Amino acid sequence: MTLEDKRVVLLGGTAGIGLATAQAAAAAGARVVVVSSNPDNVAKALAQLPADAQGETVDLTRESEIESLFARQGAFDHLVYTAGESLALFPLQDVTIYTAQRFFQTRFWGAYTSAKYAAPHINTGGSIVLSSGGAVQRPMPGWTVSASILGAIEALGRALAVELAPIRVNVVRPGLVRTELWREFPAEVREELFRTHGGTLPVGRVGEAEDLARSYLHLMEQEYATGSILTVDGGGVLV
Repeated sequence: MTLEDKRVVLLGGTAGIGLATAQAAAAAGARVVVVSSNPDNVAKALAQLPADAQGETVDLTRESEIESLFARQGAFDHLVYTAGESLALFPLQDVTIYTAQRFFQTRFWGAYTSAKYAAPHINTGGSIVLSSGGAVQRPMPGWTVSASILGAIEALGRALAVELAPIRVNVVRPGLVRTELWREFPAEVREELFRTHGGTLPVGRVGEAEDLARSYLHLMEQEYATGSILTVDGGGVLV
């Protein structure tokens, strides 16, 4: 399978890994639709994509807006979900249940609801690709909320692969990647993190959004993969 003339809907497709995946899919011949809750981000992304790309502004915490999105889209081939807030770390004793639930809203429940309303519109041979993260395997102090979300997403991906078959459902599990998700950290802290962590990896550097985009394309095109969790972390799980 190739992406030539396929339609790909990317929720969270206006920045970081999502935008890089949209650009790679378009370069492979797909017609892409990028979705964000921020209309400015949609406009900026469309300026970096081919003229036939489309953009939608949707609040992914609202079920009615997600349902309407897929009703408007009609039939398409692949759903990619990379949406999520900036990463934040909280010691367990500092986390309120409200805060933890709020972080689940976009990353987990947004993915769940999107799969629910997208599935009836996905063409034969199509797929869903969700997004997890390396902290599910190697959490550090302060990662209770984030690691829990990522684990829930991976469990969701496996369950959807069974329930939605023959639609293929897979999960990409990135390691540390240089994207806007780290924007809440001071610049010097970010760069020191990227430098020190990258130096410990077998590949000698942290990931770039373009590295991960290739993995999302692979899972869209790989007709025999479903229920898979593809770890792309520069060898981080080994060290």
